[in-house]
Amino acid sequence: MVNSRIQFSETPLQGRPKQQRYGEDPVSVRDTNHYQEEYVQSFVEKWDELIDWNARAASEGQFFIHLLKGRAQKVLDVATGTGFHSVQLAKAGFDVTSSDGNADMLVRAFENGKKQGVLVRTVHADWRSLTKTIHGKYDAIICLGNSFTHLFDEIDRRRALAEFYAALKHDGMLILDQRNYDRILDEGFSSKHAYYYCGEDVRAEPEYIDDGLARFRYQFPDKSEFHLNMFPLRKDYMRQLIREAGFQSIHTYGDFVETHQEPAPDFFIHVAEKTVK
Repeated sequence: MVNSRIQFSETPLQGRPKQQRYGEDPVSVRDTNHYQEEYVQSFVEKWDELIDWNARAASEGQFFIHLLKGRAQKVLDVATGTGFHSVQLAKAGFDVTSSDGNADMLVRAFENGKKQGVLVRTVHADWRSLTKTIHGKYDAIICLGNSFTHLFDEIDRRRALAEFYAALKHDGMLILDQRNYDRILDEGFSSKHAYYYCGEDVRAEPEYIDDGLARFRYQFPDKSEFHLNMFPLRKDYMRQLIREAGFQSIHTYGDFVETHQEPAPDFFIHVAEKTVK
């Protein structure tokens, strides 16, 4: 069981907005810090319905556990959301610290951990100043769930990757995923709906797309609807950023298999080594 370090109330925060706010021109909202206005409490409460923990576990299998086994013991989950990957890794025996920039997500992650018999260790932190909040070095950092695309400014992306690099041990590894925005930008949107967002009768699809914005709409069976504005990262650009942050080798998977076996995956998973062995 993982020890807990809670830095906020264990009950949903009072006074948080219930509705998302984008103003009169939603597609003009291209600001990294706006994610706090997007992950309102009512959306956070729907998040587990969107991903469906059982279906997501079945689709991923032991992929991340196999990547980390024998390589890492101390793992930092920098975009834990409602805690899915943190809980799966903790159950597999890893020492996990769960971080997120949204406090409501961390509350839900803690509650989900309790339901799964795991006491989640949580830290409220911004990636761009991660090492001011997160202390010590980690064997591995995971940044999953298409989370990195919330960063709209290149300087923020470079700062975050530099912070990840600094928080890793000399032989540490970074695992970071993203949607296949290349396909969305070049060919239009299609999805097998088999990975990450596995909720039954839940729709997650782009409402607007250009080179600087992917605005996704999330629709639930009860007719509720939410949006996320994200930056559409191209795969080669993301690999270049990781390399320029100092990582010495990068292997990219598509939908949990080797990229060349899956030419048009829904998601890419980048595995970056801080030091080549």
